[in-house]
Amino acid sequence: MIKGRGTGDNPPVRFHEHHVEAVDDGWLLGDEEPPRSPETVVRSERARSVISRNRSPDVPFDQSLNPYRGCEHGCIYCFARPKHAYIDLSPGLDFETRLFYKANAAEVLAAEFSRKGYVCSPIVLGTSTDPYQPIDREYRITRQLLEVCWQYRHPVHVITKGAHLERDLDLYAAMAEHKLVSVSVSLTTLDADLKRRLEPRAASAWQRLRQIRLLSEQDVPVSALVAPVIPILTDPELERLLQVGAEHGARSAGYVLLRLPREVEPLFQGWLREHYPGQAERVLSRLREAHGGRLYNPKYGQRMRGSGEWMSLLRQRYLLACRRFGLNQRELSLDTSLFRYPGQQMGLF
Repeated sequence: MIKGRGTGDNPPVRFHEHHVEAVDDGWLLGDEEPPRSPETVVRSERARSVISRNRSPDVPFDQSLNPYRGCEHGCIYCFARPKHAYIDLSPGLDFETRLFYKANAAEVLAAEFSRKGYVCSPIVLGTSTDPYQPIDREYRITRQLLEVCWQYRHPVHVITKGAHLERDLDLYAAMAEHKLVSVSVSLTTLDADLKRRLEPRAASAWQRLRQIRLLSEQDVPVSALVAPVIPILTDPELERLLQVGAEHGARSAGYVLLRLPREVEPLFQGWLREHYPGQAERVLSRLREAHGGRLYNPKYGQRMRGSGEWMSLLRQRYLLACRRFGLNQRELSLDTSLFRYPGQQMGLF
């Protein structure tokens, strides 16, 4: 375990034929000290395109955008960890310490919006890595992207568990007046000790609830996203998370079952057995129940919701809580009709 990091492990890149493993022989000689927490290393990259498109029936959008690769929040469960292997880095510790920002992201996004034949549909910011992770305070790529969306009157939905979203409240308020923005704030647990182990550099639960309140006060549609739901560890908090989300101004809600693709499965298992050994088998048993005997089922329709009796019960709890706390389940319809190229008559003022 490394203080302030989700994992101390750095599993090999799956595309490499050979790899080296360090072995602890139990010896500590002379003035040697245990390894310290590695520093975060941030590098820039030039993007050729920034909009990703998908046809997944599991999500209500077909366009997404991520301004950063890797995420300093260090959430052990992050389903995006395996993507670091595509840039020749480990999904383990590298994912949370070797980060990249897309220096020209705003410029490229404007070019893609201006391309002949571009069809406007809502774009989701932060589907893989958090747009408001700590390094965004310095690089501000997220604000730059929001400014482009506002300039083009392009609708955007933001997903985050970061702490400094309020920096951009002026943009959110302006866009909300024209139904051009909505936000989902991830709520995982109200247990500070569990949060510290589970997602060490993410905002606290109360900071996230503050973001919900501030957005709500600006009439920005905001959703409480209970994600991920981890059997035994966090699922008992489902109703309470929805309640406090509603009390702070959330208008709608959602939930996602824990996902363990590729390298995330052994990383999470290692974390679970280290931090919660007495509950590990119960957690894993519930996951297998939800995925037909496996710890994860990547199929559409199953990967985010699971199946079986326990998942059916969870869904009923969720629906009852939403009804009780007045959380509307209808998706917000963002307005695509205002999309304009710069210089065109905007018709708004």
